[in-house]
Amino acid sequence: MELRPYQLAGFRWLAFLHRHGLGGILADDMGLGKTAQTLALIAHAHETAAEGERRPFLVVAPTSVVSNWAAEATRFVPGLRVETVTATRAASGARLADVAARADIVVTSYAILRLDAPEFAGLDWGGLVLDEAQFVKNHSSKANAAARDIRAPFRLAVTGTPVENNLMELWALLKLVAPGLFPSARGFAERFARPIENDHNGERLATLRRRIRPFMLRRTKDVVAPELPPKQEQVLTVQLDPEHQRVYDAFLQLERQKLLGLIDDLDRNRFTVFRSLTLLRMLSLHAALIDSEQYADVPSAKLDALFDQLDEVVAEGHRALVFSQFTSFLQIAAARLEAAGVPYAYLDGATTKRADVIAKFRDGDAPVFLISLKAGGFGLNLTEADYVFLLDPWWNPASEAQAVDRAHRIGQSKSVNVYRMVAEGTIEEKVMALKARKAKLVSSLMDDGELFSETLTADDIRGLLGG
Repeated sequence: MELRPYQLAGFRWLAFLHRHGLGGILADDMGLGKTAQTLALIAHAHETAAEGERRPFLVVAPTSVVSNWAAEATRFVPGLRVETVTATRAASGARLADVAARADIVVTSYAILRLDAPEFAGLDWGGLVLDEAQFVKNHSSKANAAARDIRAPFRLAVTGTPVENNLMELWALLKLVAPGLFPSARGFAERFARPIENDHNGERLATLRRRIRPFMLRRTKDVVAPELPPKQEQVLTVQLDPEHQRVYDAFLQLERQKLLGLIDDLDRNRFTVFRSLTLLRMLSLHAALIDSEQYADVPSAKLDALFDQLDEVVAEGHRALVFSQFTSFLQIAAARLEAAGVPYAYLDGATTKRADVIAKFRDGDAPVFLISLKAGGFGLNLTEADYVFLLDPWWNPASEAQAVDRAHRIGQSKSVNVYRMVAEGTIEEKVMALKARKAKLVSSLMDDGELFSETLTADDIRGLLGG
């Protein structure tokens, strides 16, 4: 694993804490590689532990990023054995002790940790990593209590937003990773939280900063920008909810049976194939896009993963573009933003006052801009945004790049972070694999002028259908 200079400095800080049995909060800005730094520390801990004393690290993350965390671990530290725990003991029948015995890293979700708290607390771990640690910022929550009960000599909270609403959230994280620093919630509130928040007491603030400085590392993109490339791109793998996966698999079997006899004559059957592939792509996002009544209660992991990211982006004052080819999915995202009270702008082919909508985003009235790929893939200069989310893989890399370049273009002074969100075990994953195999596939597969490019073969379609 090759780390950038600031990431290497972060690793050395983590290694210092680990060596001395101290915990800490890695609070780097989004997109600076907190996961890479954490994995470097885990690998270091594994290498330096005595042969008989090696124990697995427990990593706890939001449900929507468990599979992605495991994938990053496999990519960055391939020498370590990674296991995921995505179901309770009652549901899976698997003993956690057996899983831990064959792993160097065990990744689970906050929900599973909370539900199976006694089983997790019953094992000795090499370390505890709380990714997106704002999920346990409430010290009275069951998830926070479950994390406190974990037996581990080293604890690390990883979050770009250690404080979202008030200083007691910071205390809750410090209580997890450095429990002796501020033992009493009441004492912390009286000495620091209330004087700083209510009275703007500068002296208490300075004291608090000095106290926590050894235990918290925070770098922003502005500080390390010279070390960053102008654009960072990452694939976020999303694991479907089991019920959603069952619906998807049922439709996949039906569409596969219907299409496999038609594929060899693409010219004659291209519209039928187009409809089936579009159906599967919509199903990869949200089952309700196919039937809003029958599948209204089926969760969308893609939507949950998006909002896990957006919550942090907005909290840190960043601006985000969110692209999808399906306006129906963007409208569901818009409804969720509205319910959360997050201002947003919305643009698709039916938008009449396009200039007003764009101005709403550019003027800073909305931190999130939902855009259909067809309506916003060109002709927009949105350098106010430094995050771009592509909700569904696009067949044409050039069109996808055009969407990204709404933010990553001349006039952009910030590093742009691009996230491609891909549903695991679906046609989306196969589209990504197809792109990797066919670097020259730049003609549009689904495009007004040419529904299928000449370079897309019957074998390619079979690959997309898993046949």
